[in-house]
Amino acid sequence: MNYNTLISATDLHAQLNNPDWLIVDCRFQLQQTEVGAYAYRHGHIPYAVYMHLEQDLSSPVKAGTGRHPLPDYRVLSQKLGALGVNVNTQVVAYDDASGLFAARLWWLLRYLGHERVAVLNGGLRAWLQQGLTLTTQLPTPKTACIFRPYLNPQPLISATELQNRIAQKKTCLIDARAAERYAGHSEPIDPVAGHIPYAHNRPTSCNLDRNGLFLPANQLKAEFSYLLGAVNPEQTVHYCGSGVTACHNVLAMEYAGLRNSQLYAGSWSEWITDKNRQIVVNHTIINSYA
Repeated sequence: MNYNTLISATDLHAQLNNPDWLIVDCRFQLQQTEVGAYAYRHGHIPYAVYMHLEQDLSSPVKAGTGRHPLPDYRVLSQKLGALGVNVNTQVVAYDDASGLFAARLWWLLRYLGHERVAVLNGGLRAWLQQGLTLTTQLPTPKTACIFRPYLNPQPLISATELQNRIAQKKTCLIDARAAERYAGHSEPIDPVAGHIPYAHNRPTSCNLDRNGLFLPANQLKAEFSYLLGAVNPEQTVHYCGSGVTACHNVLAMEYAGLRNSQLYAGSWSEWITDKNRQIVVNHTIINSYA
């Protein structure tokens, strides 16, 4: 069986010794960027390897980019090949944040044309609640291979394309950040507060139950369909602060059967690098800002 959205801790545990599976620990903290790697060394799911958000799943920040630009697909493909990922590999990503960072790897692999990738539902918390153990033993490296990407550009949209879609009123734009950041009441990370005009706010926490598990697919479908209205899933665009946690909303829609929504990967931190792009602060559209 192939998994392409979510996988339970029980199902993952049953496949721990499957040589065609690769488990990837994606733990990360924005304010302390090495905490995830430290946590991995001090206890991880057996056979898991570690991938760092900024070193592996992003490229360096440049002028005009957001805080976490997409990695060069050729570099990422080489890293995946070095980990033994081939066309038959089932990849499972997890973190300790109910998928907020693991969803980035999930999205990237799908962007590279690899559909056999899933996020551990509930993350490390769900694993431990099942009474399953961790290890500090590093896995034996798999045989390296050549990972051949088949880029699927459909899920990705640029700032210019997004501006055009907004002007033509041909999109449903969803902001994955917390409500206070969306409104512009608080901005702890980026230098400008607010949101992109006409965006709806759906924080990623809305995708989860009290145990950090994704809500049932039918409930997610109903909630996202309410936001979309008459707009098709393919015309839906997700963004966040830097294109990372927005992948969580993409994943939630896929799990709900609302396929092929798009990601504005540059997100808010890229949008605000051009002072002539409109922003909304406290319900007021600002055409340019200092």
